[in-house]
Amino acid sequence: MPDSLPAACADTRRAVLHVRGDDAIDFLHGQLSSDVRALAPGEGQYWTYNSPKGRVLANGVLWRAPPGHAAGLTLLLAEDLAEAIRRRLAMFVLRAKVTIEDATASSAVIGLAGDGAVEAAHAAFGVTAQPARAVPIRDGAVAFMLPDRRLVIVAPDPAGPVLQAALARHASQASDDEWRWYGIVAGVPLIRAATTDRFVAQTVNLDLLGAISFRKGCYPGQEIIARMQYLGRLKERLFAFQVDALDVVPGARLFSPSVASDQPCGTVVDAAPDRARGSVLLAVVQLAVVEAHDLALGGPDGPTLARRALPYDVPGVATSLPAAPG
Repeated sequence: MPDSLPAACADTRRAVLHVRGDDAIDFLHGQLSSDVRALAPGEGQYWTYNSPKGRVLANGVLWRAPPGHAAGLTLLLAEDLAEAIRRRLAMFVLRAKVTIEDATASSAVIGLAGDGAVEAAHAAFGVTAQPARAVPIRDGAVAFMLPDRRLVIVAPDPAGPVLQAALARHASQASDDEWRWYGIVAGVPLIRAATTDRFVAQTVNLDLLGAISFRKGCYPGQEIIARMQYLGRLKERLFAFQVDALDVVPGARLFSPSVASDQPCGTVVDAAPDRARGSVLLAVVQLAVVEAHDLALGGPDGPTLARRALPYDVPGVATSLPAAPG
C-alpha cells in the first residue's frame, strides 16, 4: 500500500489530554494499566484504561514531557472518547495535585507512517526519532515514535500548518483512512465509542503490545486482568483480516458456520479501506473458530473474511495462513 514517500495525515482523529501537576505521574500510575512511574522524561508507552470488570474503556499512547517542555504527560486516544475519559479520570483526582486538560481543540496532531517516515521527520524537522520516545521539534511541538514505528507530531494548533508544510516536501498527504490502515497492519487496536467497555484488555492483544504491566500495583480492572493472565483461559483474541466489502465499521459482528449460525463469534474493532481490494480490519474472534477460515461479516451469508498475518505472534494460534485475497 505505501507510496514511494511516507504518508502524512493531518487528521488522525486522535484527542490530546494533558495531565499535569505534582501528583500527575502517581495519579496516572494508579489509573492506567501501564507502568507510568517507570517512564523517564521523554519516554512513552501504550496504555489502557479499564472498568472495574477489566474491560477496556479507552486505550492509546502516552509520554512524559521531554526536557525543556512543561512537566506532565500527554495522552492520545480516540477523539470520540476524550470527554468521557477526561470526566471519568477527573472523578478520581480528589485531593491529588493534578489537572486534566482536553487540549484537542488547541492542538494539531499529525501522523507519519510508512517506509522512510523516520528519514522524513529528520529532513523536515532535524530530529532523530526513536521508538517510544518524544523529541522536541520547535514552537512547542513534539514528535513521538510509537512502539510500532509510526510517528505522531503534537503541536499547538497555530504551528500545525507550518509543520505540515515542512513535511509536504518529504511525505505524501494522507487521509484518516490511510492512517488507520497503517495501525491495522501493525496490529494495534484503537478502542472507540462503538467498542468501549466491551473487551477485556488481553482479548485485544494489549498485553502482547506492552500496554499492561503485571508487576505494578492496583488500578481499575487489575484483579480481573491479572486473574485472566495467570488463572484464566482466553477464549478470544484480536486478529487481522481482509474482506471484499467497504464501509466496515467498529462494532460490526462476525459469524461462522462452525458455531450456531445465528450467534456472532467476533466483533470488528477497527477497519479501513484497502487500496488492493475491499477493507482490512482488526476483530476480536473466538479462538475456536479463527482457524476455520469461514468467518463472514454481518451474517452467515455475508462477505467472507481472509485472515492476514500480524507482525507479532498470538499465543496458541497457528501462524501459517492461506493466501489473502488480492
